Amino acid sequence: MTTRKRTRKKARQNVVYGRVYVQSTFNNTVVTITDRSGNVLAWNSGGTEEFKGSKKSTAFAAQLAAQKLSQKANDFGIQEVEIFVKGPGAGRDSAIRAISNSGIKVKSIRDVTPVPHNGCRPPKRRRV
Repeated sequence: MTTRKRTRKKARQNVVYGRVYVQSTFNNTVVTITDRSGNVLAWNSGGTEEFKGSKKSTAFAAQLAAQKLSQKANDFGIQEVEIFVKGPGAGRDSAIRAISNSGIKVKSIRDVTPVPHNGCRPPKRRRV
């Protein structure tokens, strides 16, 4: 018999100001919303929106993930967000557009993609 650990559901906070992190890779797009101190309120991705395989990495999957996340953000009472974008994937712009069209005020958009200052040698070039 397995004992199941009981977890309490988090109480709904009323947060006015939040941060949205869009991590877009070649395989998926993960959109996370946090409060000002960095505590995760909700997250969503192309994979959780029932897209599998190569469809996860499309701009449409990122748009649907961001739309559903902005609905969750409205439940928390978020009105204004800062957006941090990371990665080279296809879902970057569509996720930002979906968040701004949902009625949440976008205060700033910042690209935090890590760029090497001639550090490690990159992997060899892909031949298709």
